[in-house]
Amino acid sequence: MVGRIIRTSDCIAEGAEWLCAVEPRFARVLDETGPWPLRRKPDGFAELLSAIVSQQVSVASAAAIWGRLCDAHLTNGAAILASSDEALRALGLSRQKIRYARALAEAELDYDALRGLSDAAVISALTQVSGIGRWTAEIYAMFSLGRADVFAPGDLALQEAAKLLFDLAERPNEKELRSMSEHWSPWRAVAARALWAYYRVAKEREGIR
Repeated sequence: MVGRIIRTSDCIAEGAEWLCAVEPRFARVLDETGPWPLRRKPDGFAELLSAIVSQQVSVASAAAIWGRLCDAHLTNGAAILASSDEALRALGLSRQKIRYARALAEAELDYDALRGLSDAAVISALTQVSGIGRWTAEIYAMFSLGRADVFAPGDLALQEAAKLLFDLAERPNEKELRSMSEHWSPWRAVAARALWAYYRVAKEREGIR
Protein backbone atom coordinates (compact mmCIF):
# COMPACT_ATOMS: atom_id res chain seq x y z
CA MET A 1 0.00 0.00 0.00
CA VAL A 2 1.28 3.45 -0.92
CA GLY A 3 1.48 5.77 2.07
CA ARG A 4 1.67 9.54 2.28
CA ILE A 5 3.24 11.30 -0.70
CA ILE A 6 5.20 14.53 -0.26
CA ARG A 7 4.11 16.85 -3.04
CA THR A 8 4.51 20.42 -1.80
CA SER A 9 6.25 22.50 0.84
CA ASP A 10 3.03 22.32 2.86
CA CYS A 11 3.65 18.58 3.26
CA ILE A 12 7.13 19.31 4.59
CA ALA A 13 5.69 21.85 7.02
CA GLU A 14 3.12 19.32 8.25
CA GLY A 15 5.82 16.71 8.78
CA ALA A 16 8.05 19.23 10.52
CA GLU A 17 5.28 20.19 12.94
CA TRP A 18 4.71 16.53 13.80
CA LEU A 19 8.43 15.81 14.27
CA CYS A 20 8.95 18.87 16.46
CA ALA A 21 6.08 17.74 18.67
CA VAL A 22 7.42 14.23 19.20
CA GLU A 23 11.13 15.14 19.36
CA PRO A 24 12.02 18.61 20.68
CA ARG A 25 15.49 18.44 19.15
CA PHE A 26 13.91 18.72 15.72
CA ALA A 27 12.41 22.02 16.86
CA ARG A 28 15.95 23.14 17.64
CA VAL A 29 17.01 22.10 14.16
CA LEU A 30 14.17 24.08 12.61
CA ASP A 31 15.19 27.17 14.57
CA GLU A 32 18.76 26.87 13.30
CA THR A 33 18.09 25.92 9.68
CA GLY A 34 14.78 27.50 8.79
CA PRO A 35 12.15 25.57 6.77
CA TRP A 36 13.39 22.28 5.35
CA PRO A 37 13.52 21.96 1.56
CA LEU A 38 11.03 20.10 -0.61
CA ARG A 39 13.69 18.54 -2.88
CA ARG A 40 11.18 16.80 -5.17
CA LYS A 41 12.66 15.48 -8.41
CA PRO A 42 11.23 13.81 -11.52
CA ASP A 43 11.01 10.04 -11.60
CA GLY A 44 12.14 7.71 -14.37
CA PHE A 45 15.24 6.36 -16.06
CA ALA A 46 17.17 9.63 -16.19
CA GLU A 47 17.04 10.16 -12.42
CA LEU A 48 18.40 6.69 -11.70
CA LEU A 49 21.06 7.07 -14.37
CA SER A 50 22.06 10.39 -12.78
CA ALA A 51 22.37 8.64 -9.42
CA ILE A 52 24.66 6.03 -10.97
CA VAL A 53 26.78 8.77 -12.55
CA SER A 54 27.12 10.42 -9.13
CA GLN A 55 28.42 7.34 -7.32
CA GLN A 56 31.90 7.72 -5.83
CA VAL A 57 32.77 10.98 -7.60
CA SER A 58 32.67 14.60 -6.49
CA VAL A 59 29.58 16.71 -7.01
CA ALA A 60 31.44 18.79 -9.58
CA SER A 61 32.62 15.73 -11.52
CA ALA A 62 29.15 14.20 -11.49
CA ALA A 63 27.62 17.45 -12.76
CA ALA A 64 30.16 17.68 -15.56
CA ILE A 65 29.64 14.09 -16.71
CA TRP A 66 25.87 14.41 -16.49
CA GLY A 67 26.00 17.62 -18.51
CA ARG A 68 27.93 15.85 -21.26
CA LEU A 69 25.43 12.97 -21.29
CA CYS A 70 22.55 15.44 -21.57
CA ASP A 71 24.27 17.32 -24.39
CA ALA A 72 24.75 14.01 -26.22
CA HIS A 73 21.08 13.04 -25.62
CA LEU A 74 22.18 9.91 -23.74
CA THR A 75 19.73 10.02 -20.85
CA ASN A 76 17.29 7.31 -21.94
CA GLY A 77 17.63 3.56 -22.06
CA ALA A 78 17.47 3.15 -25.83
CA ALA A 79 20.22 5.71 -26.37
CA ILE A 80 22.48 4.10 -23.76
CA LEU A 81 22.08 0.67 -25.37
CA ALA A 82 22.72 2.07 -28.83
CA SER A 83 25.88 3.90 -27.78
CA SER A 84 29.32 2.26 -27.84
CA ASP A 85 31.46 1.79 -24.76
CA GLU A 86 34.05 4.07 -26.34
CA ALA A 87 31.55 6.89 -26.75
CA LEU A 88 30.36 6.56 -23.16
CA ARG A 89 33.89 6.47 -21.82
CA ALA A 90 34.69 9.61 -23.79
CA LEU A 91 31.91 11.36 -21.88
CA GLY A 92 33.44 10.37 -18.56
CA LEU A 93 31.77 7.10 -17.55
CA SER A 94 33.99 4.41 -16.08
CA ARG A 95 33.75 0.81 -17.33
CA GLN A 96 31.82 -0.11 -14.18
CA LYS A 97 29.33 2.72 -14.63
CA ILE A 98 28.86 1.83 -18.29
CA ARG A 99 27.96 -1.67 -17.16
CA TYR A 100 25.54 -0.28 -14.57
CA ALA A 101 23.96 2.12 -17.10
CA ARG A 102 23.39 -0.74 -19.53
CA ALA A 103 21.96 -2.92 -16.75
CA LEU A 104 19.49 -0.16 -15.90
CA ALA A 105 18.48 0.17 -19.54
CA GLU A 106 18.10 -3.59 -19.97
CA ALA A 107 16.01 -3.87 -16.80
CA GLU A 108 13.19 -1.95 -18.50
CA LEU A 109 11.69 -0.92 -15.18
CA ASP A 110 8.04 0.05 -15.27
CA TYR A 111 8.38 3.51 -13.75
CA ASP A 112 4.65 4.15 -13.81
CA ALA A 113 4.05 0.93 -11.90
CA LEU A 114 6.65 1.87 -9.28
CA ARG A 115 4.46 4.80 -8.28
CA GLY A 116 1.78 2.38 -7.10
CA LEU A 117 4.01 0.00 -5.15
CA SER A 118 4.61 0.02 -1.41
CA ASP A 119 7.85 1.56 -0.15
CA ALA A 120 9.36 -1.86 0.49
CA ALA A 121 8.35 -3.13 -2.95
CA VAL A 122 9.86 -0.07 -4.65
CA ILE A 123 13.18 -0.59 -2.90
CA SER A 124 13.11 -4.32 -3.62
CA ALA A 125 12.45 -3.74 -7.33
CA LEU A 126 15.17 -1.13 -7.71
CA THR A 127 17.85 -3.06 -5.86
CA GLN A 128 17.41 -5.99 -8.25
CA VAL A 129 19.18 -3.85 -10.86
CA SER A 130 22.97 -4.09 -10.91
CA GLY A 131 24.49 -0.82 -9.72
CA ILE A 132 21.50 0.27 -7.62
CA GLY A 133 22.06 -0.28 -3.93
CA ARG A 134 19.70 0.33 -1.06
CA TRP A 135 20.88 3.93 -0.54
CA THR A 136 20.18 4.85 -4.18
CA ALA A 137 16.79 3.14 -4.04
CA GLU A 138 15.83 4.96 -0.84
CA ILE A 139 16.92 8.33 -2.24
CA TYR A 140 14.86 7.68 -5.38
CA ALA A 141 11.83 6.71 -3.27
CA MET A 142 12.16 9.83 -1.14
CA PHE A 143 12.76 12.45 -3.79
CA SER A 144 11.50 11.08 -7.11
CA LEU A 145 8.45 9.30 -5.71
CA GLY A 146 7.89 11.59 -2.73
CA ARG A 147 7.56 8.81 -0.17
CA ALA A 148 7.09 10.43 3.23
CA ASP A 149 8.16 7.50 5.39
CA VAL A 150 11.38 6.39 3.66
CA PHE A 151 14.76 7.05 5.25
CA ALA A 152 18.36 6.43 4.11
CA PRO A 153 20.28 5.37 7.23
CA GLY A 154 23.33 4.34 5.22
CA ASP A 155 23.97 8.00 4.37
CA LEU A 156 27.11 9.22 6.16
CA ALA A 157 25.84 12.80 6.47
CA LEU A 158 22.65 11.59 8.16
CA GLN A 159 24.69 9.43 10.52
CA GLU A 160 26.98 12.32 11.45
CA ALA A 161 24.05 14.72 11.88
CA ALA A 162 22.32 12.26 14.21
CA LYS A 163 25.52 11.93 16.25
CA LEU A 164 25.76 15.69 16.66
CA LEU A 165 22.08 16.37 17.27
CA PHE A 166 21.56 13.58 19.79
CA ASP A 167 24.95 13.97 21.50
CA LEU A 168 26.00 10.41 20.75
CA ALA A 169 29.49 9.18 21.65
CA GLU A 170 29.95 7.69 18.20
CA ARG A 171 28.36 8.03 14.79
CA PRO A 172 25.51 5.48 14.54
CA ASN A 173 25.89 2.79 11.92
CA GLU A 174 23.21 2.00 9.36
CA LYS A 175 21.41 -0.51 11.58
CA GLU A 176 21.45 1.79 14.60
CA LEU A 177 20.21 4.80 12.66
CA ARG A 178 17.48 2.76 11.01
CA SER A 179 16.29 1.80 14.50
CA MET A 180 16.40 5.43 15.66
CA SER A 181 14.41 6.54 12.62
CA GLU A 182 11.51 4.26 13.50
CA HIS A 183 10.52 6.82 16.12
CA TRP A 184 10.10 9.41 13.34
CA SER A 185 7.56 7.40 11.35
CA PRO A 186 5.38 8.32 9.44
CA TRP A 187 7.56 11.32 8.51
CA ARG A 188 11.01 9.77 8.22
CA ALA A 189 11.72 11.43 4.86
CA VAL A 190 11.11 14.83 6.48
CA ALA A 191 13.40 13.83 9.34
CA ALA A 192 16.06 13.06 6.74
CA ARG A 193 15.67 16.53 5.25
CA ALA A 194 16.00 17.99 8.75
CA LEU A 195 19.19 16.06 9.47
CA TRP A 196 20.77 16.99 6.13
CA ALA A 197 19.96 20.64 6.80
CA TYR A 198 21.38 20.36 10.32
CA TYR A 199 24.53 18.69 9.01
CA ARG A 200 25.25 21.66 6.74
CA VAL A 201 24.67 24.18 9.52
CA ALA A 202 26.69 22.22 12.08
CA LYS A 203 29.66 21.70 9.80
CA GLU A 204 29.75 25.36 8.80
CA ARG A 205 29.63 26.29 12.49
CA GLU A 206 32.65 24.06 13.10
CA GLY A 207 34.51 25.68 10.23
CA ILE A 208 34.47 22.57 8.04
CA ARG A 209 33.67 22.98 4.36
